[in-house]
Amino acid sequence: MSDVHTKSPKHCGKQRLNIHKLCKKLFYTFSTFFLSLLLFIFLVWLILHPSKPEFSLREANLYQLNLSDPQLLNSSIQLTLLSKNPNKKVGIYYDHLQVYASYKGQQITVYTSLPPFYQGHEESNLLAASLVGTELPVASSFRYEVGRDQTAGKLVLSLKVTGRLRWKVGTWVSGRYRFNVNCISVMDFGPTIPSGPLSSKQGSQCSTTI
Repeated sequence: MSDVHTKSPKHCGKQRLNIHKLCKKLFYTFSTFFLSLLLFIFLVWLILHPSKPEFSLREANLYQLNLSDPQLLNSSIQLTLLSKNPNKKVGIYYDHLQVYASYKGQQITVYTSLPPFYQGHEESNLLAASLVGTELPVASSFRYEVGRDQTAGKLVLSLKVTGRLRWKVGTWVSGRYRFNVNCISVMDFGPTIPSGPLSSKQGSQCSTTI
């Protein structure tokens, strides 16, 4: 007749206690590793502290700005922007870039997409875009505002860039951050409309927010 071995409640209690201790050790080990990794990433970020990209307006040409209807606008603008990464140890991925123009708070062109690109350490890139608006609705005061600027001899446009960027440090790449760029273009606008395009070549600095 074979012997039957049964575990006592005391033995089962010790086994459950050992399993519980093992789980706690694994949890503490994993937590310590995860926190150390986060601390390392934070220290790298704190030491490098990437600066915002810098944009400047190199050239803007206004080819068309007229109303086909009292409140429907047609526009055509060609612009060139200079984008610069001021960081010595941080690269930048630019994603989902879109450019448009506005006049006194009113959008006067549709969004134009630019191809995504990577910008290395202290690298600069020229970005060219053609902005067009066809029968865009504008406020009833638009014609009056343009006429007033024509009398003053200056036309002021806002050229804007929206998009998302990612920082690259070594092999590590951050999540996406939304950024906005606003460039001001001041164009000479005489009492009579010239036959050629209005242009701005002042190389004005743009403001960037992230």
